Amino acid sequence: MTSDPGLRQRKKMRTRQALIEGALRLFAEKGYDQTTVAEIAATADIATRTFFSYFDSKDDIVFFDDRSRLERAVEIIGERQPGEPVADLLRRVIDQSVFADTDSELARKVGPARTRLIASVPALQARELHLLFDIQLQLTEALHLACPELDLVEAAAAVGSLVGAIKVVVAACQKRGDRPEQTYKAVQRATDIAIDGLNSLPRPA
Repeated sequence: MTSDPGLRQRKKMRTRQALIEGALRLFAEKGYDQTTVAEIAATADIATRTFFSYFDSKDDIVFFDDRSRLERAVEIIGERQPGEPVADLLRRVIDQSVFADTDSELARKVGPARTRLIASVPALQARELHLLFDIQLQLTEALHLACPELDLVEAAAAVGSLVGAIKVVVAACQKRGDRPEQTYKAVQRATDIAIDGLNSLPRPA
């Protein structure tokens, strides 16, 4: 009897989510440095060695959605439609890689706890800055390649303004104590404001 691949995939996704939620709960209760990989694995009823089939390290759990969102964003940029304005392209990138990503619901759910954790652990702050720089650099290169009417400076400015607006508004909302749904709406508004400013960029010939 052949097992159902879809069932296996759903089970893996449930285990992954259990690891993320369990890890963040333990980090809040015990502290990041005091929590072991074995303890995190136990929250999902898996062996310690199996943990590494899902994540390479503890800090990878904290930034569980960064890589998938980057890959999706680069893919969307690379599929730019003929004549599509840069502002419209970046709107699609945000809609389909941030708001509609498979990790979006989970990210909104754990967002406040994750933000507090990163703010309290210097090593995670450093990792976040490194990831943010790397993500913006890769998006800039992808946008410059897909939009030849933009020079490298214009592509970098477009990416920086959009990513910066989203990151800062999330931090500001969570510091104010907004609920996840309020933060989500604020991010949408910040995205609109940032993209409106990109309409001055050169359009394709």
